[in-house]
Amino acid sequence: MIIGSHVSFGPEQLLGSVKEAINYGANTFMFYTGAPQNTLRKAIDENLILEAKKLMKENNIDINKVICHAPYIINLANNGEEAKYNFSIAFLKGEVTRCEQMGIKYLVLHPGSSVGIPKDIALDNIIFALNQVLKEDTKTMILLETMAGKGTEIGTNLEEIKYIIDNINFKDKIGVCLDTCHLNDAGYDMSDFDSFIANFNKIIGHNYLKCIHINDSKNEMNSHKDRHANIGFGTIGFENIYKIINHESLEGIPKILETPYIGEHDLDKARIYPPYKFEIDMLKKGIFNANLMNDIRDYYKK
Repeated sequence: MIIGSHVSFGPEQLLGSVKEAINYGANTFMFYTGAPQNTLRKAIDENLILEAKKLMKENNIDINKVICHAPYIINLANNGEEAKYNFSIAFLKGEVTRCEQMGIKYLVLHPGSSVGIPKDIALDNIIFALNQVLKEDTKTMILLETMAGKGTEIGTNLEEIKYIIDNINFKDKIGVCLDTCHLNDAGYDMSDFDSFIANFNKIIGHNYLKCIHINDSKNEMNSHKDRHANIGFGTIGFENIYKIINHESLEGIPKILETPYIGEHDLDKARIYPPYKFEIDMLKKGIFNANLMNDIRDYYKK
């Protein structure tokens, strides 16, 4: 099982990300190259890349299965303000370059939000932008993430993702990242993953599936809300998620947890703890831990 979680990209950059992933018992991970909410980026340190690659090799982490995530501020769907649209394109190009510098093969991208313009125009805006970014010599593949449908999000159904892919010039540079919470909230039944993946293969094609975000959901199916829950503590449930991560169609595909920190929604947000070490262990063993929250708090309070 190739499984990991979102990790930080701090002062030690990629090396720090690798260390955090190892601490969680992971053999892959996902990171942002800076804060996802802003455009502040530090130059990539080549020495830290070399150290990170060495540490990955020593711990059986395949860099070809490591995932980067583009920041949320990029919106390729709306071109109402030309300067902002062009900035999104330019910033995405920069993120691709940073991934290539580190040797990262996959960059996950939220397709964008239409924000008041017709959806067909928004889809064409995304296509135009991606065709500006993806060139014949691009080494990093952009993965379109399936979205929950909150607000005016694009990519909330497989048909929209297919339309984008069909119109990309270099189709070997584009792929898909599924998200179980987003799929549930968009109206896809995660308790029948066999039917979903058969539909995905029919509409888009299995060769485009490169990553899956593993998240439970706080919401009922088709709610279009996008609120992640810890594994087994949401409406999808542990049993369904366990079946998904072990589905034969996902063999060899990186599985990334983006579940909430424990205490994240408490009043005292100064004490929050990452759940990933425990959730990864739980999924490897295939046994749901109903006492997960307390076990995590006890572990980090020591």
